[in-house]
Amino acid sequence: MLRESVTETIRRAVFEELAETGYARMSMEAVTRRARVGKAALYRRWPAKEAMVVELVSEAAAAHLPAGAGSGSLRADVERFVRDTMADLRHPLVGRIVPDLVAESARNPSLREALHRAVLAPRRAAVAELLRQAVDRGELSADLDMGLAVDLFGAPLYFRMLAVGGPTDDAYVTRLTHAVLAALASSR
Repeated sequence: MLRESVTETIRRAVFEELAETGYARMSMEAVTRRARVGKAALYRRWPAKEAMVVELVSEAAAAHLPAGAGSGSLRADVERFVRDTMADLRHPLVGRIVPDLVAESARNPSLREALHRAVLAPRRAAVAELLRQAVDRGELSADLDMGLAVDLFGAPLYFRMLAVGGPTDDAYVTRLTHAVLAALASSR
């Protein structure tokens, strides 16, 4: 029980440190200070900063994967994805951490590959499964460009919320859902 408590304390400290200082300036020592634990507590769990960040971020992301079993309607699946993703991105730490990790990944190929494997690939696979279900139901063409379709499913929302800002109210959700559906219908 105590071990889980220490791990949870470290997890919180990692996310707070990432949000405050960013990946590049974050250090294992800063995390130990913030968590008020000894260095051994971190190094017993992770050999280095990248391993620690990738594991903790991937665990958090896995808890928010799109539902594997769709609703039975592509429109409902797209809208649910948009609403769930908006809720996730509105979290104050997530809104600061994700853009930083994206930027750092552009400079750090090792981090980019690790995050892709641990975070992006499972998310993309979950979206692809929803799209395959829509193909099976006849809502999308069997010759759908799956890679492009997966990109269309989430990229506009991430761009809006993390790069340019702007309202993300119910009217936006409706417009984005319609736009994604139209784009998916023509992505061959």
